[in-house]
Amino acid sequence: MMSVSPVKRLILETMWMLDKPEKATEIAKDTGVGFPSVMMHLIGLTRMGFVKTPEKGFYLITDEGKKSLGFPGVDKEKAREILGYLPADKSFHFYADLGKPLHIHAASLGDFCDKMMNVDVNSIEFHIHRGDFEAWFNTLGDVELARKTLLLRELKMNGEELRKKLYETVKNRYDELGKIRKTDAASG
Repeated sequence: MMSVSPVKRLILETMWMLDKPEKATEIAKDTGVGFPSVMMHLIGLTRMGFVKTPEKGFYLITDEGKKSLGFPGVDKEKAREILGYLPADKSFHFYADLGKPLHIHAASLGDFCDKMMNVDVNSIEFHIHRGDFEAWFNTLGDVELARKTLLLRELKMNGEELRKKLYETVKNRYDELGKIRKTDAASG
């Protein structure tokens, strides 16, 4: 495994968090690294196979790039496992506080997306600050989503801004896993 410099790692992690094709100027802004330096590193990362250009002027982290950050690859089986329905004892149970269940539970990642848009925002704050979402995503086998949620927690957001960002993060991952499950199924 090729090791990458701290600056290249920062660029890859930023691209991984953005989770969509992005212009070098935006990557430079988000990393706080100067534009000429970011361009030089993007060229190097592209040569290494860690970054690709899906369209002119836009850059996207590749699966190899994600592996260099320590994320396991996700194939159709893994995607199916992460997206699968769970029994009640393995579902995510929303609480208002310790010992105060809301009697709302999510039996899958898709179900989680739907429920979190309607659950009391105080419940989302309660769970994110305790690391409950990360723990559940790890239980599902999604190391990548767990790490993104940890980074979200470190941003110390609250209220609707937190709900919106968490929803966006989980929904993007859900859609990405759905595509992996579908495309691999078609080719496999």
